[in-house]
Amino acid sequence: MIADVRIYTCLPNRLPEFVALYEAKAWPLQLKYLENCLGWYQTVEGELNTVVHIWGYADQGDRERRRNAMAADPAWGEYLKEAGSKGLLIKMENRIVRPTGFFTTFQQKNG
Repeated sequence: MIADVRIYTCLPNRLPEFVALYEAKAWPLQLKYLENCLGWYQTVEGELNTVVHIWGYADQGDRERRRNAMAADPAWGEYLKEAGSKGLLIKMENRIVRPTGFFTTFQQKNG
């Protein structure tokens, strides 16, 4: 398994607007295409105005297939256009991570 950790930083005081737009238009599409959301969070300490969402995939090929299918949906393009026109985000980051051997063993013992 791999995880796609996505970190988005909003302009000050625009986080609620971003989250509302995301929940209304992006969340249903991502659940449909990506399916395996491991978490969706907003910071309360540290770098504020930030959301972090994490998506799990079997492997990089699975991730690419799912994200390409979502990107081909016209509704996703409409969401991106609207989000871009509102100028809500300062920065977007993503990291692909995989579990360490000891954590995989821990999950197998405790899962």
